[in-house]
Amino acid sequence: MSGDAAAGRNLPSLTRIGLTLIAGGAVANIYYNQPLLAVLVAEFGDRAALLVPTASLVGYGLGILFLVPLGDALPRRDLIVWQLLALAVALVVAALSPNLAVLGLASLAIGVLACAAQQAVPFAAELAPDASRGRIVGGVMTGLLSGILLARTASGFVGAHFGWRAVFFAAAGLAVAMAAVAWRTLPRTAPRQRLRYRALMLSLLHLVRSQPTLRNASLSQALLFASFNAFWATLALLVEAPPFDLTAAGAGLFGVIGVAGALIAPHSGRYSDRRGARPVVIVGSALVAAAFAVLALGGAVSLVVIGIGVLLLDIGINGALIANQTRAYALVPGARGRINTVLFTAVFIGGAAGAFLGSRAFLIAGWPGVCLVGGAFALAALLVSWLGGRAKST
Repeated sequence: MSGDAAAGRNLPSLTRIGLTLIAGGAVANIYYNQPLLAVLVAEFGDRAALLVPTASLVGYGLGILFLVPLGDALPRRDLIVWQLLALAVALVVAALSPNLAVLGLASLAIGVLACAAQQAVPFAAELAPDASRGRIVGGVMTGLLSGILLARTASGFVGAHFGWRAVFFAAAGLAVAMAAVAWRTLPRTAPRQRLRYRALMLSLLHLVRSQPTLRNASLSQALLFASFNAFWATLALLVEAPPFDLTAAGAGLFGVIGVAGALIAPHSGRYSDRRGARPVVIVGSALVAAAFAVLALGGAVSLVVIGIGVLLLDIGINGALIANQTRAYALVPGARGRINTVLFTAVFIGGAAGAFLGSRAFLIAGWPGVCLVGGAFALAALLVSWLGGRAKST
């Protein structure tokens, strides 16, 4: 079945569920290690706290850049299945790691292969009818965002009761199960064009040059993710110090509020289908800017104010993300994997810049400095989104 044929009718329920489970289950693998870091440090030394999570996140970025474009040139279902099976192997290697070097390399491979989550999202956009693309992409993104939120909780529970190696063995079994789900629920589609890998990668530059809407969506989301990471990179430093004196576990509970952001995703997509994506991006950017205004006014003295700020931040950034994906995926039907690569490469760069500048601002100017940096990024995203209505793709 071709992508064009599939897009002509509504997606079967099993296909939507399969894509949602794959998106959430695959991305979870890069976050399983985070609650286990204290145990890994006890076994492998202090370097484990930096090497393991960094390797998995770097690997994920590399996977987005070098593997996700293959979905435009190869049958995407087969690509997802093989990535998930290879992911299971990498997870078993991690579980059996005799030293930190092996665990670090396995973590890098886990990150690269976990980008199967980013194959699922453009696949949903490819299969969805035009009139409901935003809603369907939003539903799959709910799975992806939920996987990020639930991964730490599940890993912490399993690790506390059965040890850190059990987490990776269980994840390997889950990866095999997801491969079976992909094989049974996803259609086998033919790529619209056959491109050699070099041509595929060079076409990324052509997309950036020829699609102003893609540039606008990528830049606005990168700026929003910069503000998001400026906040989350420094929140623990704020709440674990006086007057709050929370533990690391207490600081982590603020992430639960992120469920609201995950649940807003389908509604953002549905509104984007009906009224257009750009207004949703503008509103999302305004909510993120409002979040930093709230945090600047009372975040240094009130946990309730921080909670309100987190709620506004998560709803704003996730609503804008679904809308930016919706308008980007509509540009070139045969290049949605490469569009996804451009979009999320920009997002990763923005996130890294935001985390760095937010941390520097906290060291120099404290919490007001963080709010200034985060708010500036959000206002820049609002301006970029506002001006983006003039963009016309070629």
